[in-house]
Amino acid sequence: MDTRKSQYDDKKLVKRLQRNVGQAIHDFGLIEDNDVVMVCLSGGKDSYAMLDVLLALRSRAPIDFKLIAVNLDQKQPGFPEQILPEYLSALGVEFRIVEEDTYSIVMDKIPEGKTTCSLCSRLRRGILYRVAGELGATKIALGHHMDDMVETLFLNMFHGARLKSMPPKLVSDDRKNVVIRPLAYCRENDLEAFAELRQFPIIPCNLCGSQENLQRKKIKAMLQEWDRQSPGRVLNVFKSLSRITASHLFDSELFDFKSLTLDNVDELKEFDIAFDESPLEMLVNRDSAQQ
Repeated sequence: MDTRKSQYDDKKLVKRLQRNVGQAIHDFGLIEDNDVVMVCLSGGKDSYAMLDVLLALRSRAPIDFKLIAVNLDQKQPGFPEQILPEYLSALGVEFRIVEEDTYSIVMDKIPEGKTTCSLCSRLRRGILYRVAGELGATKIALGHHMDDMVETLFLNMFHGARLKSMPPKLVSDDRKNVVIRPLAYCRENDLEAFAELRQFPIIPCNLCGSQENLQRKKIKAMLQEWDRQSPGRVLNVFKSLSRITASHLFDSELFDFKSLTLDNVDELKEFDIAFDESPLEMLVNRDSAQQ
């Protein structure tokens, strides 16, 4: 590949990711003035990219906010514990490494051969919530991206009979923490390319010997096939999450079907959540035109 073209493509990639994260922050109020953002860093490509982009945006943001990178060392055998401290120290980023032996708990509770990810995730979440309180963090940033959210949508539909995904912003069950997902508008293939560009020191999530959740793996394969056969389909599914027509679904808590008559149809339609073009759709359309 021509070196100049490669450099141009790299610049477009960086600009696209920064713009998408900035747009998500704006659309959902993810970060505000004087926030202390705890950036959860796993050692995977997504969380590295999230920290990189947030650092870049903070340097030119019109608001003041603090970033603290936090990694949970769960004491898996073979975990390269020096990688993240060395990387973060070189960046000059404030960070904290939390050491908790959740590995032994998971191995004790989960039968051999069964997926450990669910219990591991619950234990990790509880610890991170506690650490956020200790740090005085006002936001907890997780590295889930657009593809994760679409996968979760189908997992909940196929296996939980519920129309539900990962929101870009939520209040935790204990009502003590606000969780944000700044990568909500970012595609996984862009994050993969960005990780290669930046040469992040990736730490694999297979040190405990567990396998990726089988059902999520199937959903991911389905979506990847859709992307190959019908480019744009996964984007459309994601865009549908922000274009909800409640009156054309079945949830009576979102739309008062019982009271619907010819006389009050216009009044009830005020509860119908639909948009001609959402901020996300405008963003995606602009990115598609520029690629």
